[in-house]
Amino acid sequence: MVDEMDVASLVTRIESEYREMPGLQLTAPQMQRMWCLDAVTCEAVIVILLSHRIVVKTSRNAYARAGRNENPAAA
Repeated sequence: MVDEMDVASLVTRIESEYREMPGLQLTAPQMQRMWCLDAVTCEAVIVILLSHRIVVKTSRNAYARAGRNENPAAA
């Protein structure tokens, strides 16, 4: 796992990605691959993203930008 400062940087970077791509929906394993994260770091990032209401967990176990419908096509 990376240190707290690195996790904060990752959260900022991933939040930016979700803002730039509002329809982005990724599972935890997809997040690990996309951002080269180990499982422990990914889980820490997800917890922070959820607690800050940056993302929500969908019924498909993916993480999508908060405030968006689970199905962007339905918006």
